[in-house]
Amino acid sequence: MHEMSIAQGMIEQIEKIAQDYDAIRVTKVEIETGILRQVIADVMQTAFQAVSEGTLAEGSLLELREVPALAECRKCKMSFEPEIDNFLCPQCHLADVKILQGDEIILKSMECDSKEKKETHEN
Repeated sequence: MHEMSIAQGMIEQIEKIAQDYDAIRVTKVEIETGILRQVIADVMQTAFQAVSEGTLAEGSLLELREVPALAECRKCKMSFEPEIDNFLCPQCHLADVKILQGDEIILKSMECDSKEKKETHEN
């Protein structure tokens, strides 16, 4: 289950960013995953929940958005959406492609509670 290692890496990044901005709690995280990474949303949710326990992101909402694959043939320069197991160019039928998108995992955004917000709510 590679989702666990992905979630662990995300939590490390989330915690660092949250600390850099003096956040006291992370409430929402948005992640984009390329379809070629084959991240299973339900498994990722479970992994994220498990590794976030005891961190600033514990209990936060995780939103996942899957990004389709896009490839460009190195020979004929045609751009196309490959299947996970088929990188043949539909025009020249070669499998020599450059992946343009669909292989990434990106932390797109985070929503956090800050110390200032907490103080405002307490007063």
